[in-house]
Amino acid sequence: MRTLQTLAIACVAVTVTAALAGQAPAPKPEKKKVLCIGQSKGWQHDAVTYGLATIWRWGHETGLYDTYIRTDTELLTKKKFGNNNTKNLDWFDAVVFYTTGELDMDESQKADLIAFVKDDGKGFVAVHSALDTFYKWPEYGEMRSDRKSVVNDEIYQAKDWSRDKVRVLMRMDESKLDLTKKGIKRADKDWAVTWIKSYGKGRVFYSTLGHTYEAWDDKGVATMYLEGIKWALGLTEANTSPHARK
Repeated sequence: MRTLQTLAIACVAVTVTAALAGQAPAPKPEKKKVLCIGQSKGWQHDAVTYGLATIWRWGHETGLYDTYIRTDTELLTKKKFGNNNTKNLDWFDAVVFYTTGELDMDESQKADLIAFVKDDGKGFVAVHSALDTFYKWPEYGEMRSDRKSVVNDEIYQAKDWSRDKVRVLMRMDESKLDLTKKGIKRADKDWAVTWIKSYGKGRVFYSTLGHTYEAWDDKGVATMYLEGIKWALGLTEANTSPHARK
């Protein structure tokens, strides 16, 4: 009886294996493409290179996306290039800014970047000092605009920021802050650290973390940024509805 049962199980296994072998393997999903911009036209952050290289490594290790790192803004356009370069915004699925200051972008490039997110439904990820970029470009501010952390990092205080326009994912615990220090700007004591928002058809993710090398090596920060990139690429879903401070 045991011999017959063993034989029957073996036959079933062979049948299933043969059926699977006869099927064409499921095609692998095409990798997403991420354009990382590290241009600095203001304060030069030492961690920019390390941060963007870390984003490249995550894409390589997970196999989810390929990363193209640039320190110029040439590819931030929908214009077609000649033989020297065939890539432009239409080729990418998300753009990452780890930038400062007024970048080298003309008005047509700015319009193309807004359309890339708002109209094409692509992703935009703003890292740390990306909040300190394009003071003179209102549309950028509009687009861009809790966790108990053990990370020692530099926290930006966003100007003209309102949680009514974004979904806050992390905020600072003001009970552990020295509010007598010089430079405290927010009377409401509401310091958001990370947020997401829908922008037209597109997705925008921002976190102020990432000023130091150590921040990028922190497992919590790494998980946060990778999940944010995945969401911006449309690989995951999330609720973007604003909510009151808890």
